[in-house]
Amino acid sequence: MKYITVKHRLLRHILTTPLILLAIVPIMILDFYVEIFHRFAFPFYKIPYVKRKNYIRIDRHKLSYLNPLQKLYCAYCGYSNGILQYWIQIFGETEKYWCGIQHSEGEGFLPQPHHAEFIKYNRKEEYDEVYESKKTPLL
Repeated sequence: MKYITVKHRLLRHILTTPLILLAIVPIMILDFYVEIFHRFAFPFYKIPYVKRKNYIRIDRHKLSYLNPLQKLYCAYCGYSNGILQYWIQIFGETEKYWCGIQHSEGEGFLPQPHHAEFIKYNRKEEYDEVYESKKTPLL
């Protein structure tokens, strides 16, 4: 709660808080879409479902020492940050299914942890060995 230690914070918070809170609308819309994708597509790919409860925790609003506004912000952050981690896991599993090749290395690029399982970028021999030799008929 670094924000409560900032001097003269009222004006900057009045100006920016609506931007933060209004983000809930696109987050909830995207959450609805991603959940439909997840529940529909994963069984077709035979990928186990990602457990939502492992990523979203909304519990800090129960703390008696927080005021109502702080409780609202804590619930918002618990949902928003949790849902993003949940999506990262869903799309990471999707990427494992559909791709499996690392990105090229570049300064400042931070690959996802699951990329460690992928073959290196621009390694045709490794691709042929891992994937090409195991291709199954399309139908």
